[in-house]
Amino acid sequence: MPDLLGERVGFVRRIGLFQATAINMSQMCGIGPFVTIPLMVTAFGGPQAVIGFLAGAVLALADGLVWAELGASLPGAGGSYVYLRQAFQYRTGKLMPFLFVWTAMLFIPLGMSTGVIGFVQYLGYLWPGMSPGQGDAVGLAVTVGIVVLLWRRVEWIARLTVVLWTVMIAAVGLVIVAAFTHFSPERAFTYPAHAVDLTSAQFWAGFAGGLTIGVYDYLGYNTTAYMGAEIRRPGRTLPRAILLSILGIMAIYLLLQIGTLGVVDWREMLDPHSTAGSSVASAVLERTWGRTAAGAVTVLILVTAVASVLTGLLGGSRVPCDAARDRVFFRPYGTLHPRHRFPVLGLLTMGGTTAAGFLLGRHTDLTTVIQLLTTVMVIVQSLAQVAAVTVLRRRQPALRRPYRMWLYPLPSLVALAGWLVIYGYADRNAPGRHPIEWSLAWVAAGLAAFLVWARHEREWPFGPKRISEPYLERGTEPGGAVPDGAEPVTGEG
Repeated sequence: MPDLLGERVGFVRRIGLFQATAINMSQMCGIGPFVTIPLMVTAFGGPQAVIGFLAGAVLALADGLVWAELGASLPGAGGSYVYLRQAFQYRTGKLMPFLFVWTAMLFIPLGMSTGVIGFVQYLGYLWPGMSPGQGDAVGLAVTVGIVVLLWRRVEWIARLTVVLWTVMIAAVGLVIVAAFTHFSPERAFTYPAHAVDLTSAQFWAGFAGGLTIGVYDYLGYNTTAYMGAEIRRPGRTLPRAILLSILGIMAIYLLLQIGTLGVVDWREMLDPHSTAGSSVASAVLERTWGRTAAGAVTVLILVTAVASVLTGLLGGSRVPCDAARDRVFFRPYGTLHPRHRFPVLGLLTMGGTTAAGFLLGRHTDLTTVIQLLTTVMVIVQSLAQVAAVTVLRRRQPALRRPYRMWLYPLPSLVALAGWLVIYGYADRNAPGRHPIEWSLAWVAAGLAAFLVWARHEREWPFGPKRISEPYLERGTEPGGAVPDGAEPVTGEG
């Protein structure tokens, strides 16, 4: 805990259930399914690719229940940082929260960079003559514009998110309606021979690749958990927002996937240079309602892409803030804007990394970025949080838990198995790219940075473990939040 309470206080709880669900869904949907349907078909080698979205939904629901219990019990700014700090402080001091912040500064903006890549990809439908250099310039301009939009108070952004969420629902809704007005069951459900051969190693490699893409499309159900200090009644709001957003997006994705396969032959999607391979939703609209309708809906898809990146950076920029205020990350990251109350350096850093990730993906491929961000995320965040639920139940049995995981520990075990499959098959599904090796190298660099920091700060293993259990104290609002109706107390110098 910081020495001065005023340094912790500053966020205000102003986001309700509808806004929280809209933030999650906007970040989850975004451009993801519009650019990954061809990738999913490629992974499975046919229209049985719908299995990947179903598997991703199961993993998202299981992992969502992990987030729901942790978020309801420990509603602080930074999400996973708070959970890992509380769970693992007893044995390894501040190692796990430090590593999480270290990796989050990479995998969160990498995820957002895929949204910018998708934006430029779909813009190509409206601008067929766009050169690679022009595409790069557009993507960088979009990234800067989103950072500018986030340079304001969170309640204004929450209202904007509801508008963008409406546009997202309109975009996917129109694509789904168009697809089912010209739907061919034969095209959608005619699978190649041995499409689902459970004894084939090739099927399971494709399943792991499809699961990675599927869960990537669902990522974002945890966005408001990073903003736990700004959520009204978080014990009730966070679990509901997480579950509602997953179920809503699951229905949308399945309709979108099946409808698209019923209009566009899956073999066309294997060519990334064709309209079906690069802008499949635009291809659906063009073949059903004509070029004009396709152009109009493509504009809505571009707005949806902006919405997903905006909400992702909104939540992600909060991650290093609480760590910095706990002296577990560089202290400037804990400074809030004096007027608008958002973490300035976190937003700027993640915006810059998003731009770098966009350029990486533009000059390699989207699958490479997805594999890298998921392996880095799995090794420190996903697996550690599954363990954190059990550790906290044992270490802090008196912790107030407004929501307790249904059917515990089954969802934790399902999430554990899913994340292990994704990580174990990462290199096989990205030959020559070595995402596992890169993720391990990034974590190793984080360990080295932690040892340097711990020696300077005289923390474990060079000093005593400092156990802090603020969420066990009644009548406090840990995590930098101001209770409903209260005015924020500013403590920055």
